[in-house]
Amino acid sequence: MEPAGRFRLYLGAAAGVGKTCAMLDEGFRRASRGTDVVVGFVETHGRQFTADMVRDLEVVARKQVSYRGTVFQEMDLDAVLARRPRVALIDELAHTNVPGSGRHAKRWEDVLEILESGTSVISTVNIQHLESIADTVEQITGTQVRERVPDWVVRKADQLELIDSSPEQLRRRMVHGHIYPADKIEAALTHFFRTDNLIALREAALRFVADEADETLLERLRGRPSQEVWDVAERIMVAVDGTSGTDGVIRRAARLAARTRGDLDVVHVAGDESSSRKVQEKLGELRRLTMDVGGEWFEVAGDDAARAIMDFATAHQITQIVLGASRRGRLEELTRGSIVSKVIKLASTSSVDVHVIARREPERPAEETVALSNT
Repeated sequence: MEPAGRFRLYLGAAAGVGKTCAMLDEGFRRASRGTDVVVGFVETHGRQFTADMVRDLEVVARKQVSYRGTVFQEMDLDAVLARRPRVALIDELAHTNVPGSGRHAKRWEDVLEILESGTSVISTVNIQHLESIADTVEQITGTQVRERVPDWVVRKADQLELIDSSPEQLRRRMVHGHIYPADKIEAALTHFFRTDNLIALREAALRFVADEADETLLERLRGRPSQEVWDVAERIMVAVDGTSGTDGVIRRAARLAARTRGDLDVVHVAGDESSSRKVQEKLGELRRLTMDVGGEWFEVAGDDAARAIMDFATAHQITQIVLGASRRGRLEELTRGSIVSKVIKLASTSSVDVHVIARREPERPAEETVALSNT
């Protein structure tokens, strides 16, 4: 079996930081050293400077796809696989393929197949497209993030490199027409590319890369022949049900786990209400989200949900429990009690911390959506 190719990923806070140019520059350096490099797909967005960065690299011809009366250009996955280069440069990891253009709906799925064939891939992605971060970006910027990449795909990268740029520099590049075409500049500067938005996105990107660097270091230290115990035992658990807004609670827990370099366990305590079709469909969505953010899904049985949650926490050495705030009315709280309150009471006799997170209804941003292109 062909060994899998190596995966290098350039991450940026927003369009325009220079990810595509960094990818092409790295490809050119490798080709200059004799490595067989091809451009599987590069998105220049009409910028001559970016197009010039391709230089004399071999470019695999794109596939022409007709969809709803319009012809689109997509990466030709089969042509890249047939070419079998040592390295393929593939821009915009989060891109959604045009329906009917191939066997995968997302470009990241194309990339995984190419890696499995033995070809190494260099790609690009913006921080807002990570599944665990996308909802926060929507709340901060008021812009819908349509294209998302599971966290585990990004964490699969053998090399993750941040391409950084200050908010002021990005806004200057926008004004000078180096990021979006002229008819989109004003809207971008007053919406997604506001300075406060760019500061928040930059911080999110820096935090993510810093967490990855710390984890890499810890993995190396664990492999050393030493009896020293390393303080990396943080383990996060989030208890979920089919209540609306639970997906946001999982994402918050995933970010907490990432920042503490801890594992994430998502636990559902099955009860009578779990048998309904609607609840099962919701739980299926939550299970898929759990995998996307790098967590592990568990289902446990128990008549007393609070006790079942604490029993699981004890058995799995959980250090922090994340719960969604109860939506029961005051009368119901008094007569039946709150699971949240019960868990807090049970945890008070242990060393487990409990975080209660507000459940937020899914929102549709009120502001005009600005196209989020990967550059």
